[in-house]
Amino acid sequence: MRDARDVLIRPVISEKSVGMLEQNKYSFWVDPAANKIEIKHAVEKMFKVSVMEVRTLNVKGKLKKVGRSAGMTPARKKAVVSLREGHKIEGFAGL
Repeated sequence: MRDARDVLIRPVISEKSVGMLEQNKYSFWVDPAANKIEIKHAVEKMFKVSVMEVRTLNVKGKLKKVGRSAGMTPARKKAVVSLREGHKIEGFAGL
């Protein structure tokens, strides 16, 4: 099993993800090779909470142009983690 810090890269801070905090759902950018079981264990280990459900989605890279040159932003993987009733992650509370 990999270390939790290798699975979870950083939390997703956006208007939509902050709105999902009311539903007890938290979003993270995760390692693209991580599966749902690894993500669940990583969140439970790092934040000492009980995870009910994990949903993942692969986000494609976008085309970006600067003058004549074009490139792609990297593709990433996002995980939305639902926690059980009564559990919350304290680091997200100040957003």
